Formats: sequence, C-alpha cells, structure tokens
Amino acid sequence: MGDLRYIAVEGPIGVGKTSLAALLANELSARCITSNPGENPFLPRFYNDRKKYAFQTQIFFLLSRYQQQQQLQQMDLFKQVTVSDYLFAKDRIFASINLDENEMALYERIYRLLTGRIPTPDLVIYLQAKAQVLLSRIKQRSQEYDRSIEADYLEALLQAYNNYFFHYDESPLLVIDTNEIDFVHKEGDLAGLVREIQKPRWGTWYYVPESFG
Repeated sequence: MGDLRYIAVEGPIGVGKTSLAALLANELSARCITSNPGENPFLPRFYNDRKKYAFQTQIFFLLSRYQQQQQLQQMDLFKQVTVSDYLFAKDRIFASINLDENEMALYERIYRLLTGRIPTPDLVIYLQAKAQVLLSRIKQRSQEYDRSIEADYLEALLQAYNNYFFHYDESPLLVIDTNEIDFVHKEGDLAGLVREIQKPRWGTWYYVPESFG
C-alpha cells in the first residue's frame, strides 16, 4: 500500500459507504472506522421535522465525529491501514442544506474551531449514484427513519456533494459511479477497485471497471 495508510469513503445516503469501507478493510487487513448515524438520538425526529431538529442533529454529528477523529489522530496510522466510511467534512455538507442562515453561521464558528485538529486522509473515495438508485437502496435498509427521505432532499444533497468534491483538493480523490457497480456481490468489481487504489496517484481520477472499459 506504500504511503496509503488512511482511506476515507464518502458519498450520499444509501450509496454504500459502510459496505465498501468494510470490504476494503477486509481486503487490506485494515481497521474500519464507521460513523454510526443510528446513535444520533435526534435523527428520527429530524426526518419527521427537518427544520425543527436540524441544528441539534448536526451539532450531535459534528461533535461525535470530532471525538472519533481525535481518537483516530491518537492511533498509530503507520502501524495499521485505516478505512473510514466518512470524511469529517461530510457534516458540513449536510449542514449547508439543513440549517438556516443564523444556524449555519453558528455552526461554522464551531466547525472552524474543530477542523484544524482532524487528520487528512491519504485517499478519499467518493461514491456517486442517481437519486432514484439511492432511494431504491434506502428502502431496502433496516432503518425506519431513512425510508421517509424525500427525492427532493436527496437531489439537494447530491448537488451539495458534487459541488464540494468538484472543488476538493486536500488529498487524492477517486470518484466512482456506483449506478452499475456492485462491490458487495461482484468480486471482480471489488478486486478491480483494490488494484486501482494501490496505484500511486494525485489529483482526481475516475474508476471504470474493466468490464466497462
């Protein structure tokens, strides 16, 4: 793996971040770090009333992930490869579409106090998918609150994600369109990705499975 010690997998709800992170951790004999959104007590209420519970939900996520990232910072990243199913900046992406102007201003003040102490990944894998595909995957998941997600909310989230990663330059970025890729059930898709991330790269590049090349 060379200098590739910390990999973050990112993307919108339902795109398969946690599944891919777990698979990569297994393939690379790495530790796997997950964000565990189900631990946020405000999340079910947020999906019933986004405006009322957005700020509490975002702050809980922000502080929880900060604490987790601080623990990661204290680990010996050179001793074992680490794969995470989120990038710390993801919370700010969600905040940008969930908070009103005054809430966002306060959120930004807290975020800026925390973000300088966060480790930077050696590689970010950004998973993309169409809103219809995401909605289909979300309906198959076990979380009841997820199933109330509306298409327009997902579209806004997709736009926010694409805008963020269009300007992302903090580390190498691998972009993957997952609409036609199945890492969980197709060993070839996963094996191809593992080979791809082991190639020395910089900047942004796109993964296309060999069967599509």
